[in-house]
Amino acid sequence: MIETGRLIIRPWRERDRAPYFALNADPEVRRYLGPAQSRAESDAALDRQEAAQALHGHCFWALERRDDGVLIGFCGLLPGKPPIEGKIEIGWRLGRANWQQGYAREAAEACLAWGWANLSVPAIYAITVPANTASWGLMERLGMQRVPDGDFDHPELPEGDPLRQHITYAIDRP
Repeated sequence: MIETGRLIIRPWRERDRAPYFALNADPEVRRYLGPAQSRAESDAALDRQEAAQALHGHCFWALERRDDGVLIGFCGLLPGKPPIEGKIEIGWRLGRANWQQGYAREAAEACLAWGWANLSVPAIYAITVPANTASWGLMERLGMQRVPDGDFDHPELPEGDPLRQHITYAIDRP
């Protein structure tokens, strides 16, 4: 669907379920997302991505290395949930073995380009927790800026959860 020099960004396939579960079962990958997921939780998350793809024509797509066809994570665009409801969110997640190799930036740049070419939106948003410096650092390298008054408590996390506080970044249509 989207190809870069090293990556294929595509809809999900049945064969992606096991490697996607392995990624979601890694506590270090989930460090800023919450506890490692069970196979059922991981499959349900993938089912939600497939449903979004069917409904909207985009989702957090599977991210595959071109040279060997290995699923290394995801990157893509989704309609945002509160507090960025009505906006488009970009997101990414890669397996630990693929960190710090430029894959996330390469995929995110391609997904942003796809978004500008295919969606009529004035801006694209991203959220993370303040402690996830790698994620918001990438947001800044992509040209995103922190949204003034965009900090929020994640509505799905309870009071006192260390991951409850989130920050919001955005990039305007070029």
